[in-house]
Order: sequence, then C-alpha cells, then structure tokens
Amino acid sequence: MERPDARPRVLLHSSLTETAPAPARWRRMFFNGFEALYRVVIVSALAYAGLILILRVAGKRSLAKLNAFDLAVTVAFGSTLATVLLSKDVALVEGLLAFAMLALLQYIVSALSVRSGTVKEIVRSEPRILCRDGEVFHDLLREERVTESELASAIRKQGIGRIEEVAVAVLETDGSFSVIRKGGDGPMTALRFVRED
Repeated sequence: MERPDARPRVLLHSSLTETAPAPARWRRMFFNGFEALYRVVIVSALAYAGLILILRVAGKRSLAKLNAFDLAVTVAFGSTLATVLLSKDVALVEGLLAFAMLALLQYIVSALSVRSGTVKEIVRSEPRILCRDGEVFHDLLREERVTESELASAIRKQGIGRIEEVAVAVLETDGSFSVIRKGGDGPMTALRFVRED
C-alpha cells in the first residue's frame, strides 16, 4: 500500500535535460565533464594542424586577399572547424575530409576561372575604374556602393593630396583600391583587364 505522502515517481526519458533537476541542467550548461574538455583539446590541436597542412598544400591562392568566392570558402572553413571542435557527432576524420574537399573545390574553381572567361565572370567580380584623369565617375561610385570619401581616403593613402593628380583609381576585385598618379610615360598596359563603363 502506498503512503499518502510519497512523492510521485519520475518517468525516465531519453533526454537527461527533461528529468534532471534545474540546478543540474545549469551546471551542465557551463561544465559537462572532463571527457568533453579532453575531446575539445585533442580535436582542436589535430584539426588545427590538419587545416594548416591542407591550406599549405592548397597554395597561396587560399591565403590571398579575399574576393566574394574566397570569403565564402573561408567562412565554410571556419564553420567546419567550429563544428568539428564542438560537436561530438562529427569525427575528426570527417572534419579533415571536409577541409580537404573545400580546398579541392577552391582549387578546381580557381583553375577553371583561369581557363574559362564564363566561370571567371560567375565567381569573380571585375575591377572597375572609378576615377580617370582627376574626374570621379559618380554613377560608378553609386553602382559599386563606394562613397566619395572612401575614394578620397584611398587616394590620400598613396600620398596624393589633389584628386586632379590621379591618372586612374581602380576598385579591385577584393574591394581594395589601386591609385596611379599622373606622370607616367607610355600607355597604361596594366589597365587592359579593368572594366571602364
């Protein structure tokens, strides 16, 4: 016979968070045991070493200034690394394979963009001339979402005090600016791949 003051039994569920008392859930939120910490330490070191090795094999293009395509790959690397470090469901070998696949895909797309103009247009933007012979193209500034003060800052960084002294200012594919001062002899052959419209 059951005593009237007996506490009701708690049914066991698959999730510990549903049955554990509130203080235990709070403790688990901040500290989930030494095994989890050991895993993070070991997997962090191995995943980091693996990522560095894969990036070294992938070449300098992986570490260049970022355009939109490179930024997407870099974000994917970071997301994959975080998942490998913090998720018990993803094994280290799976994470290293994901790193290798991202590096391989970046290599393939970079190689194709060198060989095919169509692929290059899809994955990379073109550099654009924003200023020529001291004349600022305000419609192109608006189109590229660049302010005149940003352009002026880029010109000043080249040691040029007057916009009239600028032969050409180019917005590069990685978002940086190239500024050429007036006064060079001969045609500017480095501008043949730069969009001017």
